[in-house]
Amino acid sequence: MALSEARLRRSAAEGSTRSSDRYSKDEKPEKKISDGEEKGLGWAMPLLALGLLRYMSATSNIIHDCDEVFNYWEPLHYILYKSGFQTWEYSSEFALRSYLYIFLHALVGGPASWFFSEEKVRVFYIVRVFLGVISTVTEALLVIALSRKYGKRLASYTLAMLCLTSGCFFASTSFLPSTFSMYAVTLSSALYLLGRYSLAVSVAAAGVILGWPFSILVVSPVTIYSLINGRLKVFLSGFVTSVFILGLSILVDYYCYGRWTSSVFNLLHYNVLGGGESHLYGTEGPLFYLRNGFNNFNFSFVLAFLFLGFLKISSKKYAPDLLVVVSPIYIWLGFMSMQAHKEERFLYPIYPLICIAAAAVIESFPDLFRDKYAIEDSIIVKTSKVFRPVILALILCVSHSRTFSLLHGYSAPLEIYKHLEHYEDAGNGSVLCVGSEWHRYPSSFFVPSYVGEVRWIDDGFRGLLPLPFNSTLGGTSSAPPDFNNKNKASESQYLRDIDACTFFIELDLKRPYPARGADLSTWETVAAMPFLDRELSPATHRSFFIPYLWQQRNVFGMYKLLKRIPKE
Repeated sequence: MALSEARLRRSAAEGSTRSSDRYSKDEKPEKKISDGEEKGLGWAMPLLALGLLRYMSATSNIIHDCDEVFNYWEPLHYILYKSGFQTWEYSSEFALRSYLYIFLHALVGGPASWFFSEEKVRVFYIVRVFLGVISTVTEALLVIALSRKYGKRLASYTLAMLCLTSGCFFASTSFLPSTFSMYAVTLSSALYLLGRYSLAVSVAAAGVILGWPFSILVVSPVTIYSLINGRLKVFLSGFVTSVFILGLSILVDYYCYGRWTSSVFNLLHYNVLGGGESHLYGTEGPLFYLRNGFNNFNFSFVLAFLFLGFLKISSKKYAPDLLVVVSPIYIWLGFMSMQAHKEERFLYPIYPLICIAAAAVIESFPDLFRDKYAIEDSIIVKTSKVFRPVILALILCVSHSRTFSLLHGYSAPLEIYKHLEHYEDAGNGSVLCVGSEWHRYPSSFFVPSYVGEVRWIDDGFRGLLPLPFNSTLGGTSSAPPDFNNKNKASESQYLRDIDACTFFIELDLKRPYPARGADLSTWETVAAMPFLDRELSPATHRSFFIPYLWQQRNVFGMYKLLKRIPKE
């Protein structure tokens, strides 16, 4: 009898152990994978999904910030075609912008401009596709790294959000240093998770020096932990990469600016040691990035903040490596929220990390109940598993709604400028004039060669506007006397004689003051497209596309290309 009871107790204990192993995810033994068995996701699905979405972004994305045009597309246009606008940051007196970053894109834009000759719009989109390719490769490697370390589910959720969240869709093909830093953060995070610490630090260094120096805060956690793991080898790798790229940047700056200088140090000096006056270009409140983050990532942005709370129940899965990877979200948001000058693009470097953190939280939903309800087949655990794809689907649907609203509400400028190619009969030397819509100028890539010049018309703006590169003064090495770092308007930036304008770009928002296009004796409207009126449209309906209500509730103006009627 005693022997039978002992056997029963032993059997019950073994059954309990097996049950615990079956129901406790954290204590579950790792599955041994044979040499021939593939671990994690393969390359095919991430490359195909990301490649398709990045191509869609490259061909349909709007330009979200005039800095992208005037500080990057215009210098590239000047390098390729010897014409374009110059900002004060590119004056050799200040030299705040790196030409090495521009030359990187000229490696693609140059051959494209030779092949397509005068089809400059094609060159613009080819460069964008190049940006999409970089985004695709770096993000695909990140997804693969996540799948190998944490499983296919977390990787798949991250992949879905990288593909479809509005923030990643728009940032991935923007020609901005913050986007380049995003690529570097993505790639260095992937390499860190794969245990390639030397490469992770080298990529992080390239992102900081070649892209955006301030992104050093974003790559610091991965860099520090890589140095702890690899020590001297990792340090030497990062040091050699930094010295090489910095030296190359100085040489390129010397070639372009005509003097020995470093745009990297100049930018840091202006914004840090020199008490930079970025506040001159607009300030926002402390909640700006929280609102902006929700608009671009909706509920996944909220879930990303819950990641730290979920560590209590998922620490064995995610700490320390995944915490190291996503920790820049909180560091960067805290730091940037304290700055007076805020821009949406400043958050680009952490966009992929938001997707990772949110995906980890969604993947961990059942863990909330496993510790309390040990039975894997319980209704509450099953419900939490069903809840995972539901919340993911909700995030993706709202993201698509946001993307659709922006693309269809604000794409008119890019499309209207394309109509210029149909009016070559206006003759060589035509003058294209732009008034208050200067900040939506899509770049000189959209201006045909028969247009002799693009001029600004005074419509009340009192800040400093870009001026054409002047080859007689030295082109990239010139220091135009009209430039200043105080955002004070120059007398020479406006065309005073509006009668010299052949074409005019205008946004007619049906305000009480008359539009130039209303003068039918002087101007004819040769192209027009609807443009979402931000001021008169409700915030919810303009931010997210809601079927039927989007057209009904929002107010639209007309974005117009006007052509002067010849005098008889």
